[in-house]
Amino acid sequence: MPQQFSQELRRVRPNSREDAVVAVAREHFERTLVTVGGSPVGSVAALVHPRLGESANYGEVFLRDNVPVMLYLLLQGRFPIVRHFLEVCLELQSNTYQTRGVFPTSFVEEGGILVADYGQRSIGRITSVDASLWWPVLCWLYVKRSRDHSFGTSQVVQRGLQLLLDLVLHPSFEGTPVLFVPDCAFMIDRPMDVWGAPLEIEVLLFGCLRSCCHLMELAQRENESRLLEQRLSLTRQWQHDLRSYLLKHYWVTSKTVQVLRRRPTEQYGDHQHQNEFNVQPQVIPPWLQDWLENRGGYLIGNMRTGRPDFRFFSLGNSLACLFGLLTAPQQRALFRLVLHNREHLMAQMPMRICHPPLDQEEWRSRTGSDPKNWPGSYHNGGHWPSLLWFLGAAILLHQQRHPNADVLLMGQMHSLLEECYWSQLNQLPRQQWAEYFDGPTGAWVGQQSRTYQTWTVVGFLLLHHLLRLNPGDASLLDLEHGGG
Repeated sequence: MPQQFSQELRRVRPNSREDAVVAVAREHFERTLVTVGGSPVGSVAALVHPRLGESANYGEVFLRDNVPVMLYLLLQGRFPIVRHFLEVCLELQSNTYQTRGVFPTSFVEEGGILVADYGQRSIGRITSVDASLWWPVLCWLYVKRSRDHSFGTSQVVQRGLQLLLDLVLHPSFEGTPVLFVPDCAFMIDRPMDVWGAPLEIEVLLFGCLRSCCHLMELAQRENESRLLEQRLSLTRQWQHDLRSYLLKHYWVTSKTVQVLRRRPTEQYGDHQHQNEFNVQPQVIPPWLQDWLENRGGYLIGNMRTGRPDFRFFSLGNSLACLFGLLTAPQQRALFRLVLHNREHLMAQMPMRICHPPLDQEEWRSRTGSDPKNWPGSYHNGGHWPSLLWFLGAAILLHQQRHPNADVLLMGQMHSLLEECYWSQLNQLPRQQWAEYFDGPTGAWVGQQSRTYQTWTVVGFLLLHHLLRLNPGDASLLDLEHGGG
């Protein structure tokens, strides 16, 4: 008996217009590209709506927003644009005393002059720490894909790396390897109580250090240096310590939660290793029991003294798979968790940025009643199409690395990915490639969502490339192996 037609089936069923949708997406993408000094340099954050004027700073080139753009260009072999982008960002790396080594959040060319924003022009004067951590990752992936070793070993690139490493690898009042940041320092750039050591920043720091090591190793092979070898040794050790720290304190399963609930508290002296952050059992939320099920696992959002943040953040967990921070069994535990909670994380518009959203009372107290981050909207549990390709790449890369591991689970994950792809293909063109979607299921276009958003368009194109054109290209994001 044929299955009754439903709105849900309409969202995930195959679409005979797949090629036409992809062609339109490619046209939109080409229109996002802008020039600096007469040469293409990257994409603006969003296209001007056909019936609306320009607004805010969506016409600038954001380093964060251009991460998927640069990866897509690398897959297309358009290496000069990627190199030009990296060079412009490097040219704009801050040399002032208080921000020395910081890369710009965004830049724009006005009257032939480059104008960069390091946070001084943004709402709330926030600094995008993730922009600086992404640059070495993009630089290494460019060098690896293009084989442009001369760029990676050049004096200007190596100097830029050292300036950035000076910024992040330094003594502090905290004896931990994590990078402490204020609220709003990454993709979640409005108040969401994510200050301290948020997952996305720490995973990006891991990827940044791993990429810096690959680039410095290239330079060391070309011209041995005692100072460079010392810096390499420090960076490798910091990377190792950071990974160990995150796997120890951020990774949770049903088993680890049960152990944590029964650990002693208020410890002092030499026995603090049993509960280093003095976590009281009362702060462990009851929703974790069903969320984790028996075999699921994930990296929690933050660890602060007595205040772990158990929210699930999609991008940080996806990047932990791609960058090789999580072990293979842990990655499969994460995939089981996603599969088990697909109703929350995927719903009608994949994929939710974090779960669960802060409720009304938490929203008032922890965000200052932020007008965009009300429950179920924007960064507070909104659904962002641009996040799906990160998880998709993580699934495909895992299948390449471990083709014979838990074939049933990985088959289910691939089927989930296909359903999510069709869901986006059927909806995004009609919803004008919106930035984000609201509500528990992501059925509504975000209340303040921009349309024709670049990373929505290019995220869809990346997923199409990996699913339809060349799944093997997921290896582009493999940071575990040098390949230089």
